[in-house]
Amino acid sequence: MSLFQRFLPATLTVSYLLSTLLFVGSAQAATSVNLSYNGAPDPEKNAVHLFATNLKELVAEKTDGELELKLYPNSQLGEEQARMEQTMSSPNLNIASFAGVSPVMPEIFVSAIPFLFEDFEAARSFFDEGDYWQAFDETLRERTGIEMLAVVEEGGFLAFTNNEKPIRSPEDFDGLRFRAMDPSQVALYEAFGASGTPIPWTEVYMALRTGVADGQMNPPMYIILGSLYEVQDYLTLANIQYSDQFLVGNGAMLDGWDEPMRQAFLEAVDEANAMAREHNEAKVDERIAYLEEQGMQIIEPSEENLNAFREQGQPAYLEWLKTQDIEQRWIDMALDDAGMTQLAQ
Repeated sequence: MSLFQRFLPATLTVSYLLSTLLFVGSAQAATSVNLSYNGAPDPEKNAVHLFATNLKELVAEKTDGELELKLYPNSQLGEEQARMEQTMSSPNLNIASFAGVSPVMPEIFVSAIPFLFEDFEAARSFFDEGDYWQAFDETLRERTGIEMLAVVEEGGFLAFTNNEKPIRSPEDFDGLRFRAMDPSQVALYEAFGASGTPIPWTEVYMALRTGVADGQMNPPMYIILGSLYEVQDYLTLANIQYSDQFLVGNGAMLDGWDEPMRQAFLEAVDEANAMAREHNEAKVDERIAYLEEQGMQIIEPSEENLNAFREQGQPAYLEWLKTQDIEQRWIDMALDDAGMTQLAQ
């Protein structure tokens, strides 16, 4: 049975406690830390890798070489849940998606309410300043021993792709099969009349090529990264969800560093994240243009159809959240932070 399967908020495993105690005693001697994440080591195609490489350089610079990050892209240390388990039980850093965080903190799904943010500024303010995210950080540490370090943009807002027909309105989803990253995306597809099947990122290209799925949802960056334009004809810019992943670290490791080391590391994280955000936002239009050059048909839904997506998707998603044993206070905090309290009614 995995750590995820036996995970309980009030009772950490003996092995975790022992590893924590041992690491606290030896943290000062540690100079190398693993950082794992999804996607290829290509800074032009993978915004997460760009963030990771910038962070590696900044950490080395700000700690005068006392701390070195070893990068493991392409899920080399395992898929999402395996990497999170490693981070809970040993001195590691990990950039996780919703599929990695949600098994221990299903409250993460609240931040993915469709159309929660109008633009980058609104999304960044939500995570940088909101009460929901502060409470999320504190609860994650209490439950798992993991510390949330940064919300990392992975390429803009999510867009729909498929290989069957242009999607301009919710009705166009009828009968289509979509790859889902996690159960929340399954719920969203079903709200539009399609079906969703969770498929790991590493298997998405083949699933689309062989017809296991007709479409998927990702920001333009990931569509390029996975060469999905080779097996998808239509790109719908619905901007339905903010596309992000999460830099997390083993709490015992971070606590074991002396204060100058910890502060230098956190400064490096903030600076790398600011650099990644600036780069990411500047690249959005360029990436969409590239996909069009590769032969994808770009669909920009009308304001009327965007409203239809919102009016159909938001209530269905909120109903799904209620089935996940997520306390209403999390939803209320998030909607209040986003200025959308009317949705809680």
